[in-house]
Amino acid sequence: MFIEFLVTSLIVILLPGTGVLYTITVGLRNGVRMSIFAALGCTFGIVPHVIACLTGLAVLLHASSVAFTAIKYIGVLYLFYMAWMTFKDREGMVIDDEKSMVKRDCLGVVRSGVLLNILNPKLSLFFLAFLPQFVPSYEVNPTFRMMWMALIFMGMTFVVFIGYGVFAAAARQYVISKPSVMAWLRRGFAATFGVLGVRLAID
Repeated sequence: MFIEFLVTSLIVILLPGTGVLYTITVGLRNGVRMSIFAALGCTFGIVPHVIACLTGLAVLLHASSVAFTAIKYIGVLYLFYMAWMTFKDREGMVIDDEKSMVKRDCLGVVRSGVLLNILNPKLSLFFLAFLPQFVPSYEVNPTFRMMWMALIFMGMTFVVFIGYGVFAAAARQYVISKPSVMAWLRRGFAATFGVLGVRLAID
């Protein structure tokens, strides 16, 4: 059952979502180092949802349509904000030398990644539905087991997201040297954040 959990988790993590998109965006703009901070932020953003799942808050959130809707629309607004900031940030797509990259706000990158995942109430419900499937009926302490599975899931998320970021950073020199390509990428990322916001709103 543990192997099934690992395989299923890997498939879920590999599917492109807001976290993947954010990490790739940071990798393209700022290189490998900053994409690692982006991956770290997205991973930390999972923690509140795991806690909500393990403490039963996810059930209450699902039961209270008002609370769920409120959090969902805060997430929608944040995705629209990310879309707007990406669309208008022309300087962020200009290649930087090593010194200017070091000066960038690492905490800001982490914070944005955390917020992207925290403001997605579906993650709490996902863990609530996902983790119990891999807990055997004979398990003495199911909460402890789910906690460890959640930690493994987070570790896998971090590693996979770093992979996405490194891949994006590898293409950075080629892509950023072409202003027209970067302009279309910037618009494409902005549009994708917007579409994800719309999907979250109507789901």
